[in-house]
Amino acid sequence: MLYLFFTYFGYLVLIINFILYSKGFSKFGKAFQTYNYYLFLLVIVQFAMEVLVLFKINNLYLIHLYFIGQFILLGLFYKTLLGNNPLQKKIVVISMYSGLLVLAVQYLFEPELFFKFNLLEIILTSLLVVFFALLYLYNMLLNNKRYYYITVGLIIYLLASTVLFLVGNLTIDLSNDFKLITWNLNAFFVLVNQLFILYEWNVSFRTNKAI
Repeated sequence: MLYLFFTYFGYLVLIINFILYSKGFSKFGKAFQTYNYYLFLLVIVQFAMEVLVLFKINNLYLIHLYFIGQFILLGLFYKTLLGNNPLQKKIVVISMYSGLLVLAVQYLFEPELFFKFNLLEIILTSLLVVFFALLYLYNMLLNNKRYYYITVGLIIYLLASTVLFLVGNLTIDLSNDFKLITWNLNAFFVLVNQLFILYEWNVSFRTNKAI
């Protein structure tokens, strides 16, 4: 029951976030718009997954759209935020191309992974986004704190979910009760991330001061 509570409460906060951030789409610059596309991706993927579950259709392939889409959009988001530092911007661009190349080669040789959990995809995309977020967090020591709460929430969520996916993969033969704990924790951290996003809106964007 905890899983259902965290999951559907997380969906509710996600929809609220998407509506709020959509209201500021044309006011807060390119990075904000890119982040808005990311929220839109989350809404579409979560909705599609729930519909497929309702009709008892395999929805596992949507996980790849989620992780790769998240990687690309958040990579572009931090690339824009790091635009004043050419070296960091170049690092993000090279990391994105390298990560996508590695995954393209993997799927070329193992196309069956498209219908399975791809642990490399999860770890690679998540940790690279964490790396981008840490670069931006470091820059914020001297600059303004806009997107601070989004960044902190994202780092917490991605690190936690990566560990949970690893644990889930290593303990696949253990009891269902143990697996349920893993899914409960993942749903909890998804909710925590959405609450950070909502808080960011309240402290940084609710006043409608355009960049």
